[in-house]
Amino acid sequence: MTIIHLTTFIAAPIERVFDLSRSINLHKISTSGTDEQAIDGVMNGLINANETVTWQAKHLFKIRRHTSKITEMLSPESFTDEMIKGDFKAFRHEHHFKPVANGTIMIDKLSFESPYGIIGKCLNKFYLKDYLQTFLEKRNDVIKEYAESGKWKAILN
Repeated sequence: MTIIHLTTFIAAPIERVFDLSRSINLHKISTSGTDEQAIDGVMNGLINANETVTWQAKHLFKIRRHTSKITEMLSPESFTDEMIKGDFKAFRHEHHFKPVANGTIMIDKLSFESPYGIIGKCLNKFYLKDYLQTFLEKRNDVIKEYAESGKWKAILN
């Protein structure tokens, strides 16, 4: 299993950061480079526990679909989404939020495993881990940008 661990400081209240992180609409904005679209399940607004979303986007030269379910949620401290259908052998993304005096610490822990045995392990090591980490960093930059400015009001109101 390959693990990506990111920590991002955001100068905004925990509730705002939590809600922006589970916003389908903001996810679409943050993934505009891959033209990610919600095509089934929750397609707008905030996703909640036990709900699913199917994303369609172009990754690695191919149109791909990925269906995730929110398997755990403790508002506003954490939520976990897990792939129930898609290209990975396993995919689990834990989102954790910790309030601090001047904002929120957002922690991502993404665990994934590719199919295809040794070929998949090589792909993870030499390409996919960096690709997914960059993808998450861009997403987190957008969450930070919206949370720290007035832009969040257009997403959460």
